[in-house]
Amino acid sequence: MIGLIVAIIVGVFLSLASKQNMIVVKEGNLKQLPLKMQLNKHQDSDCGMVIETLDFASQVVAPDGKTWFFHDHGGFVHWLEDKSFRDSAKIWVMSLDTKRWIDGRKAYYSRDDITPMGYGFGAYEHKESKKGLIPFSEMRLHMLRGETMNDPLIRKQLTQR
Repeated sequence: MIGLIVAIIVGVFLSLASKQNMIVVKEGNLKQLPLKMQLNKHQDSDCGMVIETLDFASQVVAPDGKTWFFHDHGGFVHWLEDKSFRDSAKIWVMSLDTKRWIDGRKAYYSRDDITPMGYGFGAYEHKESKKGLIPFSEMRLHMLRGETMNDPLIRKQLTQR
């Protein structure tokens, strides 16, 4: 029953994407550089929502040049986990402190920002930009364990610091 509901939801998102010419994946990015994103034109590859702001946007580029787009950094972690190119993919994240695309594996992440999906991971280029920033590897583990701002206990711990 749950599988049927998920299939219907995915079908609706794909139908809307094709009718509105939404961009879900882009091919041909062999240089693996961040691509220009248009607000309200790109669709999150993990949850299917329309990307309305670049503040927490991410891009994942496979070695073959396919590029996927995300509106919350936690989403790309979740989505990328079962992909064969997980370790070789190029990850680009929008930096909150410098407002430019930076290497997602070299970025520092907050845990308590208000993000589109509520995960809380904002990306920063400079570690001194905000107190308590963590490296990519730690952010990834927190996301995969579900230790995000969506968990009431984690949110309480993080907001009482």
